[in-house]
Amino acid sequence: MNYGKLWGISVSPGDPEWMTLKGLNRFRSTSVIAMPQNRKGEPGMAYRIVKQYLELHQKLVPLYLPFVVDRGILTQAWNDAVSEILPFLKDGLDVAFISEGDVSFFSTFSYIAQTLNQREPEISIEAIPGVCSPLAAAAALKTPLSIWDEKVAILPALHNLDELENVLDWTEVLILMKVGSVFGKVWTILEKKNLLDRSSLVEWVGWDTQKVFENIQNLKDYQPPYFSILIVRKTDYSFRDKKS
Repeated sequence: MNYGKLWGISVSPGDPEWMTLKGLNRFRSTSVIAMPQNRKGEPGMAYRIVKQYLELHQKLVPLYLPFVVDRGILTQAWNDAVSEILPFLKDGLDVAFISEGDVSFFSTFSYIAQTLNQREPEISIEAIPGVCSPLAAAAALKTPLSIWDEKVAILPALHNLDELENVLDWTEVLILMKVGSVFGKVWTILEKKNLLDRSSLVEWVGWDTQKVFENIQNLKDYQPPYFSILIVRKTDYSFRDKKS
């Protein structure tokens, strides 16, 4: 059987111009586009990023992929998603799954690809890398993410908050993903460590609603949105404009 290929295409955290040339070329040449949809059944953020690049001949396949932590619910959603795209692949059509950020960085594509590989190991899968949100956040802050021999730690804050103090003891750069739900607790820990002035917050990076806080000293009672990244950098290597 002449199967199609599943492509994972990284479409950036928000700015459509951050999509790579390879990702854009593959996106435009693939006739079936699979994408996450929101709770209302509408195409999600990845679609909003790439919709200006869509061609008239392309078929959109929204996939319901809930924001939950229940492994059973997620496993069923991944299997359902594979069942949606499998008929196209078996008909010899390539399918492009578009993912906000990078397909290898906390992306649902990884689970869908693994599920497909388990069910139909003969179908080829290929990932196209792109800009992930920590890199975009560092650019927005006008600072390198890491230099020289700096150690970098990345924590999905919701799952690893108990490890925060231990990680701060050995890393030079700490990235906390989707920090909104635990921001108050994180702020208290960073105050204890005297790191509030070394901690920066970026919300909705790459979107029109992007907001940047160079430090979080005055944000004790602030509530960031879900899509927020906090970067703790123990040393200052920023190239921000100096204010007189």
